Amino acid sequence: MTAKTDGKAQDDDSRTDLNTDTTDRATEVAGRPADEEDPGGRTPARKESRVPQRRLSSEELASRATERATAYLLSLQHQDGWWKGDLETNVTMDAEDLLLRQFLGIRTEEQTRATARWIRSQQREDGTWATFHGGPGELSTTVEAYVALRLAGDSPQDEHMAIAAKWVREQGGIASARVFTRIWLALFGWWRWEDLPEVPPEVIYLPKWMPLNIYSFGCWARQTIVPLTIVSALRPVRPAPFSLEELHTDPQQPNPRRRPAPLASWDGVFQRLDKALHVYHRFAPRALRRAAMKSAAQWIIKRQEADGCWGGIQPPAVYSLMALHLLGYPLDHPVMAKGLKAFDDFTVHTPDGMRWLEACQSPVWDTCLATIALVDAGVPADHPALVRAADWMLGEQVLRRGDWSVRRPSLSPGGWAFEYHNENYPDIDDTAEVVLALKRVEHPDPERVDTAVRRGVEWNLGMQSKNGAWGAFDVDNTSPFPNRLPFCDFGEVIDPPSADVTAHVVEMLAAVGRADDPRTRRGVSWLLAEQEPDGSWFGRWGVNYVYGTGSVVPALVEAGLPTDHPAIRRAVRWLEQHQNEDGGWGEDLRSYRDPSWAGRGASTASQTAWALMALLAAGERGPATERGVRWLAENQREDGGWDEPYFTGTGFPWDFSINYHLYRIVFPVTALGRYVHGGRPEGAAKGA
Repeated sequence: MTAKTDGKAQDDDSRTDLNTDTTDRATEVAGRPADEEDPGGRTPARKESRVPQRRLSSEELASRATERATAYLLSLQHQDGWWKGDLETNVTMDAEDLLLRQFLGIRTEEQTRATARWIRSQQREDGTWATFHGGPGELSTTVEAYVALRLAGDSPQDEHMAIAAKWVREQGGIASARVFTRIWLALFGWWRWEDLPEVPPEVIYLPKWMPLNIYSFGCWARQTIVPLTIVSALRPVRPAPFSLEELHTDPQQPNPRRRPAPLASWDGVFQRLDKALHVYHRFAPRALRRAAMKSAAQWIIKRQEADGCWGGIQPPAVYSLMALHLLGYPLDHPVMAKGLKAFDDFTVHTPDGMRWLEACQSPVWDTCLATIALVDAGVPADHPALVRAADWMLGEQVLRRGDWSVRRPSLSPGGWAFEYHNENYPDIDDTAEVVLALKRVEHPDPERVDTAVRRGVEWNLGMQSKNGAWGAFDVDNTSPFPNRLPFCDFGEVIDPPSADVTAHVVEMLAAVGRADDPRTRRGVSWLLAEQEPDGSWFGRWGVNYVYGTGSVVPALVEAGLPTDHPAIRRAVRWLEQHQNEDGGWGEDLRSYRDPSWAGRGASTASQTAWALMALLAAGERGPATERGVRWLAENQREDGGWDEPYFTGTGFPWDFSINYHLYRIVFPVTALGRYVHGGRPEGAAKGA
């Protein structure tokens, strides 16, 4: 892969001034061009004047910006029909890649040097590493980055290392890092396995009706926990060539005991359960344990995708490779070889010799969003690029059962996944957006499209949760118990319904003529009930209230809610109140932790577009909308794209943030296109 598939970032002065018509004309002197000498040999003083500059209207600005952005987006399409922007997260991906390769004995100096350069480039002045651009230093991320640089040969005495170690100690040292970080350290003898939470492999045998069975976890957590049960049971240690004493607050007591929670609390109950599991680890029947690890390995292998990855994401792949290797699978075994190749395919090499890893790849998501954007921006629906995109998406429909069928055994498959290869875990959000994209394209084989759309619609309807809303991957994945486990101290481990996914499904159902379907109306009712008192909606998969509100308002209007409905008016007021002085919108990830950050942050192209999409759906073309359009036009690069260093996507709110490099182009194209063409999605009127 090459770096930055959305084009090079450019300096501020590369942005085009679209505000004025700057046509110049030289003034003619006595009927001659101004630069021509007169017959007497004298060169008159050049007198130039400009035609009075006219401030372009918002419509003209939007049209020009849309034309440039559309051409740029079309230029990014792969010849096979898909789009994919880089998916940027944080340096734990890169640190864990080096640690995995060290554990497996395959780390090379070339990989290490290139990765270490990237990790160093992401260190902040205070010595820390953050999980998103402009965010605060994060302890576990800093520990993992530091350890990776030690592997690369950086000395603890180096200034950048010493300041990082000092900060880690000030935050409580390794003992205060999250469980997953301490698992990585335990693999090399830097932490004791006995001081980590226990999850036994026998959990694979828990029946599906029982609390804490593997299907009570979200699919991403499930795929991570199953291989980790094997690793935890075997407790391997590959001694490292150096210690990490400098990261402990007290090197004489590197593994301090944590104060137990009150027994009467849920945390206290689960801490005692963890102690019991540690006892069980010492006395587990050997035959049962061997059988459990074998069953877990079979579960893992069954879920390996065609490209070698697991679930299309980094954590399950890392721990699956580790678990299978510990069970004796050699590195040249087909399962292992394919898995390692998948990691290579996640690698981004920068022009200046650095190397970093994507946590995931998003071609289906990027392609459906790009298709929607282009049609809404006025590209003909039968344009060859759109037909190629539709053909590629049609070929990606998942027609086999996956883990989702545990809760919906009689439902026929028909969804789409996020990644190139993820047959086991199609998701509801991608399916909704792909259907919306396909409905916009005039395909030469409409029957093929209609068949795929019907499958997708029926699958999404079948994945509706009992409260009328939709989660991302599973139905009613809402058990309160997984989050209580001491093992699960990071990110989300369940998959409850969210406003943004539900909104996209409602919008899809309305677009295919099912706005009056009782299941659609239940989704609408749930969305109305979930509106915050201030008029916004929470964003689960995008940052944050701007994303949630930008998703819900268009869906509600598409489903028939009048634009003067109180819920729509409250949302409009909230957006207008949170518009930045420069005309854009932005929201910092800190809004997931601190309500005072809701709707606040530096303006970004994607978040400005989300706000505009909501305002336009609500029929707003007043000053707030015009200022937002002008912000997009004035901040557009010469190549038609936008710069966006800020992270506006999420894997887990706050804990794991994403900078989707294509968001900064697809959403502005969508918003500007809708502004130019009247505000409604292009495919809105098309029925099934």
